[in-house]
Amino acid sequence: MATLSAYPNSNPNTNFLSSSDQSNLDRESCSEPDPNFHSALSKPPQSVAPSVPPPSLLHLSFNQDHGCFAAGIDHGFRIYNCDPLREIFRRDFDRGGGIGVVEMLFRCNILALVGGGPDPQYPLNKVMIWDDHQSRCISELSFRSEVRSVRLRRDRIIVVLEQKIFVYNFVDLKLLHQIETIVNPKGLCAVSQGAGSLVLVCPGLQKGQVRVEHYASKRTKFIMAHDSRIACFALSQDGQLLATASTKGTLVRIYNTADGSLLQEVRRGADRAEIYSLAFSSNAQWLAVSSDKGTVHVFGLKLNARSPSSTQSRSATDPVASPHSSLSFIKGVLPKYFSSEWSVAQFRLVEGSHYIVAFGHQKNTVVILGIDGSFYRCQFDPVNGGEMTQLEYHNFLKPEAAF
Repeated sequence: MATLSAYPNSNPNTNFLSSSDQSNLDRESCSEPDPNFHSALSKPPQSVAPSVPPPSLLHLSFNQDHGCFAAGIDHGFRIYNCDPLREIFRRDFDRGGGIGVVEMLFRCNILALVGGGPDPQYPLNKVMIWDDHQSRCISELSFRSEVRSVRLRRDRIIVVLEQKIFVYNFVDLKLLHQIETIVNPKGLCAVSQGAGSLVLVCPGLQKGQVRVEHYASKRTKFIMAHDSRIACFALSQDGQLLATASTKGTLVRIYNTADGSLLQEVRRGADRAEIYSLAFSSNAQWLAVSSDKGTVHVFGLKLNARSPSSTQSRSATDPVASPHSSLSFIKGVLPKYFSSEWSVAQFRLVEGSHYIVAFGHQKNTVVILGIDGSFYRCQFDPVNGGEMTQLEYHNFLKPEAAF
């Protein structure tokens, strides 16, 4: 059961939709019709005194087009631009201030916040809708249990609890749908971000099962994706493709969300691993994977992984799919491992550290973020593959002058 509170003299959609408030920040990558950060965001970041210890990161996530990322820290939150890397703004709270979830909405002034850490700014069972144009919360959603994650679209707010998901209309915060799930401590949930209808993916009610909600056609599809529990999944921007990984972490499977068919299976490695993130490129030709093994992998997706109209638009210079094992010619004799599809490109990091990955706006690049504050921009060769080239490294928790 959820309750809603709207604060007086506030209208989240006035600021959210106003095109007159667009800032000049990162105008080239703001081709989306929603507004850029408003005047509050055009202020230079506050300087950090040398005596102040670096903040503790509680949360790290990209926005919907991977052009920005948000960091929840033990006394506030920060928003960064990816290309070029720079801190756009920060909000430091005086009392406590721990923020465990920061969900952006492209580059708009509206964010969803949830408290976190040893001294949370807000109760862990509340989602606070923050308007940075006003530098305050304009409404809140309260629940009977802790909020695990939040997902935003221009028309929806999705709140994920341990075993339930609530879908709200953004305009009036009206509850539209409730979904029961298996125990979901990570708050796994993905929503499409294309201009079309909403596709939502969440864990099902069985181990290894994912549930796909097609809201336009009012269809629900269940996919038995793995034998083990689901550890991570990702949707393509248009919601047509779904990539899943289990707690075993050796295989990643790509499904068609419309009919639940398995389109491709790729192998991260032979040893068990915890998959931290999966990400499709904007054109869904590539899939990136990060894990606790310290290697980021990029896989090529097959030409027939999309609809016929999509495949026809690809040119003869498009990259080939991920390489197979050299022993794949005896695939019917040896175990399945030897006929696996392996990654096209790799980048080595510190094993055991927590990294998330997304594709950059520069061609054939990936952006890697670490919970230690590390920022990597790497480039891969789409034809020859192999080790990626590191283009940049920074620690984004240090003062902006450092990068």
